[in-house]
Amino acid sequence: MEASGEGTARPITFVGEPVLHRPCETVTRFDDDLATLVADMFASMYAAEGVGLAANQIGVGLRVFVYDCPDETEEYRKGVVVNPTLVMPGPDEEHLDDYAEGCLSVPGQRASLARPDRAVVHGFDVTGAPVTVEGTGLLARCLQHETDHLEGRLYIDRLPAERREQVLAAYEQERGQAAVAG
Repeated sequence: MEASGEGTARPITFVGEPVLHRPCETVTRFDDDLATLVADMFASMYAAEGVGLAANQIGVGLRVFVYDCPDETEEYRKGVVVNPTLVMPGPDEEHLDDYAEGCLSVPGQRASLARPDRAVVHGFDVTGAPVTVEGTGLLARCLQHETDHLEGRLYIDRLPAERREQVLAAYEQERGQAAVAG
């Protein structure tokens, strides 16, 4: 993926950092600081080769996420959602998609996680104008994943305890090997 040329890539925050494990604060000011944050989030997401990024993944505890992610037709959709509210399909409309999900904050690890294949997010753009994003396929998963981040939840928190422990152990092992090699 190409970087947009705007914004500055910031370091990704990894599992265990407190900002990832608590709910983010509501954005109340739609100003230049927010615009800069969003530009930096896009730059950070592209630098890390991700398809979505929540503000707390770069250490900022605000309810904002960006995405550049394909839907079920493989068409890439790009945007920002501030103060998102996630709307899930009802039980009669829900179809679960099992997929090996990963996260920039738990690099190198993936785990099978079933999520609904459709999702809608209501929120605001960077100027404060209302936005609604309807997602299918991977985009639906991305909307759910990023909204989870803003609630202080990682995808691994949705895994059965034993599987979560396996993912974290593998992550810690890879981090330890990288530290020794570095």
